[in-house]
Amino acid sequence: MNDSVLISVGLPIALAIIMFGLGLSLTVADFRRVARSPRAVVVALVLQILVLPVVAFGLVLAFDLDPLLAVGVMLLAASPGGTTANLLSHLFRGDVALNITLTAINSVLAAVSIPVITNLAIGFFDSEGSLGLQFGKVVQVIAIVIVPVVLGMVVRSRSPRTAEIADRPVRIFSIAVLAIVAIGAIIGERDNILDYLQSVGAVTGLFCLASLSLGYWVSRLLRLDRSQSIAASMEIGVHNTTIALTIALSVLDSVEVAIPAAIYSVLMYILAPAFGFLISRGHAPRTAAGGRAARERGLVP
Repeated sequence: MNDSVLISVGLPIALAIIMFGLGLSLTVADFRRVARSPRAVVVALVLQILVLPVVAFGLVLAFDLDPLLAVGVMLLAASPGGTTANLLSHLFRGDVALNITLTAINSVLAAVSIPVITNLAIGFFDSEGSLGLQFGKVVQVIAIVIVPVVLGMVVRSRSPRTAEIADRPVRIFSIAVLAIVAIGAIIGERDNILDYLQSVGAVTGLFCLASLSLGYWVSRLLRLDRSQSIAASMEIGVHNTTIALTIALSVLDSVEVAIPAAIYSVLMYILAPAFGFLISRGHAPRTAAGGRAARERGLVP
């Protein structure tokens, strides 16, 4: 599986298409919005970029994970929030504009945070140095994360209609790629999957719950309003696991490193909605019809 053209070439191309689709939903105004709510953005970014890796590191040490699985958890922690966070935030009455802003900024910062955090993890856990994001691989990460986003934004600014038409197919493609890659990673290690679930299942589940809880409760303690806190919770708890899977499989060439992201990609779609219902009790979630209406008005991409 590691040596296949599908993984080494097809998967990075697929991720580039997904990131291009993300760019289609973003505008320069999303970045300008930081000026209107800088405290909310700073709180969420500090939690996601600085606090989450520390939490992940603590969990990895506490559960004494295999070195490659440990690197996988740290790679997951370094990955930015996923666009699904926007929809979940909308359903549970979060500040979707804040989600879009965070997604945009995180997509840029990921080009730096992923190589830095992953290389630190590799240096700490992998004594043999069999993995690594050297300069050429860092450039590859930037190429498949940043460049497509910028191109998508350019297309949207010049042809909003084209961006609107392409949005739904790219989203469907994104879901399909995530499902295929996650299942493929698990099948690739099917002989060890029960051991992995026992060793890393608890870590990824606790990490997801910690991400969601920190995003919400720390935001509330720092006096962000309820909608901003919900947005932060979903942005921090719903990771773009496709990025982590792509880097693990095609850049680091390791199925084992991909396993934590594969398991997390399943757990977060169970835990994030459950957490959303928990924190929105007494505040009815928006209906599916309301979600469609909001998308038509441009509230969610």
